[in-house]
Amino acid sequence: MSRAKRAVWVVASLAITLVIGQFSGVRDYASQLRNGDVTGAKEPEAVTTMAIAALPDNALMQRLRTEAARQRREPVDAKIDRVWKAIPGYNGLEVDLDATYRKAIASPDRPIQYVYRQLAPKIHLNQLGNVPIYRGNPEKPMVSFMINVAWGNEFILPILNTLDQEKVKATFFLDGSWLKKNPDLAKEIQKRGHELSNHAYSHPNMSRLSRTRATQEIEKTQVLLQETLGIKNNWFAPPSGDFNQQTVDIAAERGLKTVLWTLDTVDWKHPSPESVINKISSKVESGSLILMHPTDSSAAALKGMIHAIRSKGLVLGTVSQTLSPDRQLPAPVE
Repeated sequence: MSRAKRAVWVVASLAITLVIGQFSGVRDYASQLRNGDVTGAKEPEAVTTMAIAALPDNALMQRLRTEAARQRREPVDAKIDRVWKAIPGYNGLEVDLDATYRKAIASPDRPIQYVYRQLAPKIHLNQLGNVPIYRGNPEKPMVSFMINVAWGNEFILPILNTLDQEKVKATFFLDGSWLKKNPDLAKEIQKRGHELSNHAYSHPNMSRLSRTRATQEIEKTQVLLQETLGIKNNWFAPPSGDFNQQTVDIAAERGLKTVLWTLDTVDWKHPSPESVINKISSKVESGSLILMHPTDSSAAALKGMIHAIRSKGLVLGTVSQTLSPDRQLPAPVE
């Protein structure tokens, strides 16, 4: 084979390798996110239009542009829904062409590893005003357990153990009077890596309180969370789901968003574990916030609920994670 023909053969082989290999980069990205490595999805340094336009307009770049257009996802703005009230926004996603191209030509013998950046929506949750929240963005495949704690100590450790076994983090909303009496148990919840937030102080019907009393209910628990656990919390879950606009406004003045639930286990009525699992399995969807308490029903149903949720390709996270605009890939279906 002549030297010229050999050079042509090498170049052609390299081009074929790059084209075939580029699609595995998507799988690499999915694997990274599922394993908790989201560095590739964080926004890198800005790339100007001029810098991209100046790149060599060869076959590789054309392929990258085509694939980037296919993979692009537009951001979704936060909005106020007639039924669900405040719904958080959801980041978009795009391929960083400049960084991906440089990475590809630096390792021409490897499959293309795409570099991504998230695109922030124009309207965020904090821009919607003092509006309650009942769910996450329906395009984000994540859900959360909201565990309201004012009683049921005997079921807390079994619930924590199941969450540990399943590698799930939840958000526990603590009644202030309970926290004052049970600081060690609260610290155990915190030690296990769960999010903790505010469930008022004495489990009142917030809508019936004067402004002064309602402020005290939220403020006392907020102070206790800080003094006992070192937590500056972000969320307020009104006891029994009872609130009015005054409640939402007072919470906002304290830096808290008022959050309620999408699905209710109604576990305080002690339904059978099977009925709880069936209810959650049939109704859970992207963005669901699932209300539960430390009860015999929820403790027994928890593992089944987790498996049912994961069977739909949904990821379990804290309330803060579910309501954040950060992108989340679906979990592998169990």
